[in-house]
Amino acid sequence: MLDDLDRALVHALRVDGRAPFNRIAAVLDVSPQTVARRYRRLRAEAGLRVVGLADPHRAGRTQWLLRLTAGPHTAQNLAQALVRRADTAWVKLTSGGTEITAIVDTGPGADGHSLLLRDIPRAAAVTDVSAHCLLHTYRGGPSAWPVSTEALSEEQQARLRPTAASLPSGGLDHTDTADHALLGALHRDGRTPLGDLAAATGRTPATVARRLAELRSDGAVFLDVELDARLLGADLQALLWLRVAPAHLDRVGRALATHRELAFVAATTGPSNLAAIALCTDPADLHRYVTTRLGAVPEITALESAPVLRTLKAAGPVPAPPGPGRP
Repeated sequence: MLDDLDRALVHALRVDGRAPFNRIAAVLDVSPQTVARRYRRLRAEAGLRVVGLADPHRAGRTQWLLRLTAGPHTAQNLAQALVRRADTAWVKLTSGGTEITAIVDTGPGADGHSLLLRDIPRAAAVTDVSAHCLLHTYRGGPSAWPVSTEALSEEQQARLRPTAASLPSGGLDHTDTADHALLGALHRDGRTPLGDLAAATGRTPATVARRLAELRSDGAVFLDVELDARLLGADLQALLWLRVAPAHLDRVGRALATHRELAFVAATTGPSNLAAIALCTDPADLHRYVTTRLGAVPEITALESAPVLRTLKAAGPVPAPPGPGRP
């Protein structure tokens, strides 16, 4: 479990994932050395990582929630193959290790749908597959799981928020190779120093700083924070598939986005038109949530749940394992 200072640091990074350690230290009333030491420990032991992400809709891309079923002996290898792909995120093993779920990011045209149209149908180990387009995200992305954002006061959060850029950015409507290099570097590590971002993009540090501030202020790019949820008391994670009458879908989605038990809520295509991820302390806590809070929403006409056994990949890329002769 995280102590109060750890929780405050995680919350600070949720407010501004690129905030300098000395600014975080001033807000938390500790030394910069203490913040740096805690950050390094959480990165090494708790899976803490800041990841830069482009808003998929602003970038003209579509996200799909993929469900695959495979035999128990092949599901792990298939999941690892999905982990290695650049167009996947949030790869999870569920349902006794025979079902895999993942978010797939696709571009326009058939080439952008290669995983859905070509690669998966060729996998003989897959016994069932369904893909559900994410139509609207009510919680997730820039809006964080509430339990990870309860450590700081409003005044502390205000001191950490980055100053909005004064110039319009044009978002991601007009990007060049330097922008793609910038986004790629931030995707690997959202706290990459400006000097390294400048080297990756071929721009000056001042130009990179200005462009990044513009993109963040415009909402075209945001910084996500990855952390093992078990360290915040969530020992049980479950995927929920809910069916709601279309006339009530938006209202129910917005209502579920206020539930502190849910880290993700989105409207999807398919027979179950709302998908969610619940983070609970144990099976009894999940049962309480499903039967009381969700059970009190009459517009939910059906619910399917699947416990998550393991998250193999979160929002950011998974580093390749060291090869022969590599550290």
